[in-house]
Amino acid sequence: MSMDWSALNVVAILAGGVMYMLYGTIYYSVRLSDKKGIKNKAVLENQSEGPLKYICSVIIAFVSSFLVAVLIQLTGAENALQGLGIGLIIGLLITIVYLKNSLFGLMSRRSLLIAVGDHLIIFLLLGCLHGLMA
Repeated sequence: MSMDWSALNVVAILAGGVMYMLYGTIYYSVRLSDKKGIKNKAVLENQSEGPLKYICSVIIAFVSSFLVAVLIQLTGAENALQGLGIGLIIGLLITIVYLKNSLFGLMSRRSLLIAVGDHLIIFLLLGCLHGLMA
């Protein structure tokens, strides 16, 4: 199995990064919205201060898209269904890690559900996008 770096679709990587950012903006604004007028103290206490979290989020979005593109290319996935399969595997691996962390009390059940939902959906979407554009 060899990597053909020139076969990576730069447009798909850029589109995937933008999609990740847009999805994250929508997902977290809906999931973490304060519907009862009571601030979620755990979220407010644990979040980083300043703009660095947004800069890191942008970098993570593009790195994630790049890595999914690499996996799609290495596995030879050529369509949306195969891309969804790769995305599902990635999402399930991340879910397993979060589940283990929650079993040891490192995150609340609500945080677990938010993180698992986020990662399963976005990696399915990224896999599909990169599979379509392979």
